[in-house]
Amino acid sequence: AVAKRAANHGKVASIGAVREYVVPQREMNFMIKEVHEFDKHYDALGPLFEDCQADMDTVDMVVDETVKLCHNELEPLNQIADTEGCVWKDEYTTTTPKGFKEAYDIYVESGWQGLSFPPEYGGQGMPMSMALIQSEMIAAANWTWLMFPGLSKGAINTIYAHCTDELKNKWLPPLISGEFTGTMCLTEPQCGSDLGQVSTKAEPQADGSYKISGTKIFISCGDHDMVDNIVHCVLARLPGAPAGTKGISLFLVPKKTMDDEGTVGDLNHVGVSRIENKMGCHGSPTCQVEFDGAQGFLIGTENRGLNHMFTFINTSRVGTAVQGVAAAELAFQNSLWYAKERGSMRALSGTKEPEMVADPIIYHPSVRTMLLTQKCISEGGRSMVYECGKMADYMMRAEINGDTAEAHRLDERLGFLTPILKGFLTEAGKEAADLGIQVYGGHGYIKDNKAEQVYRDVRIAPVWEGTTQIQALDLLGRKIMLQKLKPINEHCNELYKLCWKHMFDTGPVGTHARSLMNHTMEWHLMTYFIGFSAKDNKEWISSTSVDYLMYSGYVTLAAHWLQMEVVAQEKLKAGGNEEAEFYQAKIQTSAFMFDYLLPRTRGHKANMWTPLKSITDMKAENFSFDHAR
Repeated sequence: AVAKRAANHGKVASIGAVREYVVPQREMNFMIKEVHEFDKHYDALGPLFEDCQADMDTVDMVVDETVKLCHNELEPLNQIADTEGCVWKDEYTTTTPKGFKEAYDIYVESGWQGLSFPPEYGGQGMPMSMALIQSEMIAAANWTWLMFPGLSKGAINTIYAHCTDELKNKWLPPLISGEFTGTMCLTEPQCGSDLGQVSTKAEPQADGSYKISGTKIFISCGDHDMVDNIVHCVLARLPGAPAGTKGISLFLVPKKTMDDEGTVGDLNHVGVSRIENKMGCHGSPTCQVEFDGAQGFLIGTENRGLNHMFTFINTSRVGTAVQGVAAAELAFQNSLWYAKERGSMRALSGTKEPEMVADPIIYHPSVRTMLLTQKCISEGGRSMVYECGKMADYMMRAEINGDTAEAHRLDERLGFLTPILKGFLTEAGKEAADLGIQVYGGHGYIKDNKAEQVYRDVRIAPVWEGTTQIQALDLLGRKIMLQKLKPINEHCNELYKLCWKHMFDTGPVGTHARSLMNHTMEWHLMTYFIGFSAKDNKEWISSTSVDYLMYSGYVTLAAHWLQMEVVAQEKLKAGGNEEAEFYQAKIQTSAFMFDYLLPRTRGHKANMWTPLKSITDMKAENFSFDHAR
C-alpha cells in the first residue's frame, strides 16, 4: 500500500515533467508576418551585403531548421544540464554537461553562428533581426547552452566595430565559424558595475602586444571543452592611465596563442582558478579567470575601453531581454498544460468538466490571471524584441553605407529602448517564472516538474549585464536627463502617432488607444516633473528610477498589444493566416493587458512621488540595532 501511494504521488508530481518546450510557431508567424511584416521590412532594407537579400523563404527556413535543433538536440539537454552542471578539473580544464559539445558541433556545422555576420569573414550576411528570431527559440529550449554562442556574438560585434583590419582578419573568421568562442571580462573581486575600480594591468611590449595581469570574476563561459580556443575581451589599465573609467582600455586576450596561418598554439597564461556554485544556470560555467602575463592586443583606442566594451554590453543586454521573454514563454507553456490537467474543486460559476471529480484549475479566475500575465509578457515581449531587431537592421545598413548621421540616430533610439527591454523584460520574465511555480502549487517546488528551474535560471537576468537599478539609472539619468529629455520626447511622439490613428475607433481598440494616450502623456509629463525636482536634489533621479523604468515598460508593452489587437481586428474582418479564434484570443489578451496589467502603473506613479525624506532620512547605522553594527 505504501509503495502504491508513493507511485501515485510520483505520477502527480511529475505531471509537468512529460511536457517539453514547443516552439510557438503560430505565435511567431503572427508576429513575423502579420504584425511586424518582415517581408516588407526586408524588401525596404535591401541586401546588406552583395547577394545576401533576406526574404520570407529564408526566415521560414531558419525557423523550421531551428525548430528541429531545439526539439531534437537542445530541449532534451536542458534538465540534464541543470542536474549535471559543469565541472572544474584544473586551471585549463572545465567540462560542460553531457551532450552540450555534440549539440554545439551541429550548430557550427549548420553555419548558424555566422547567420548575421559579414560574408568577408565567413558569415552569411543576413540581418540582425533574423538572428534574434532564432535566439528566442534556442533561449527557451536551453538558455545555458545558448550562452556559449551568444557571448561569442558580443565578442564578434566588438572586434568588428573597433579592431584593426589585421586583428579582424585573424580573429573574426574562427569566431564567426564557431571554431572559437568569446567572452567579456569586466568584473573584478573589488568592483562590479563600478568599473572605474578596475585594476587589471596591461604592460606594453616591444612587438606591439601587451602583457595582461589580473583577476576577473563572474565570467560566463570563461572556460569549457566545446571549442579549442576562447577569445576574451578584457578591460585593463595601461601604465600611467587616468584614474576611473577614463583610464580603462580594452584588449583581445586568447586562451591559446594563434599564428598568422590560423594554427592554434600554446596556452597563453590564462587559467581558471574556480567556477561558482550557483542558484541556477548550471549548464554554463561562471569562472574566476586569472591572467598571468597573458599576451593581449589592444582593441580600439587607449583609454576608450569602456566605450568600446559597450558594443559587447549592449549586445548582451538585448540578449538578456530575450532571456526574459524566453523564460515567460517556457513558464507559460509549463503552466498551461498543468492548469488544463490538474483538477481542484469546482468552478464557482458551476461545474465545467462533469466527467472529472474536480474542474481543471484553468477555470478558476485566480489561476487565469497568472496564465494571462505570462501570456501578455511572453507575446508582448517578443514584439518588443522584434521591433528592436528591425531597428538594428537599419542601423547596420546605415553603418555599411557610411551614413553616420542615420546610424547615430538609430543608435540613440536603440540606446533609449535597450534599458527598457533589459530592465523591464527581465523583471517581467522573472515574475512569469515565479507564477509558473505558483500555478503548480506544491508541485512547482519539485524539481522534476521543471517549473522551479525556469525561475532559478532567469533569476540572474535582472542582475547581470547591469542590475535593474543600474538599467533604471541609465534610462532616466544618462539616456534622458543628460540628453535634455530628447529621447523621451521622440519616443512619446511616436506613441502619440500610434494612439491618434486609433483614438476614434469604436469598440475596445478605441478605448485602449485612448488609455495608452493618457498613460503616454502622463509618462511624458512625469519625466519633466522628475527633472524639475532633480534640480534641487539629484537623489530624485535615483529614488524614482526603478518605478520609472517599470512604468515605461508597462506602457511600452501595452503599445505593442495595441498594435497586435489592431492587426487581429483587421484579420478578423478581412481574413488572415489563422482561424478566427486565434485572432479573437489576441483581442481578449489585449483586453487583459489594458484592464489588469497596465493599471500597475498607478502604483509605480505613487511610488515615484514618495517623499525623498522617507527614503533618505534614516542614518545608515540605524537600519538595525541588532546586526550589521
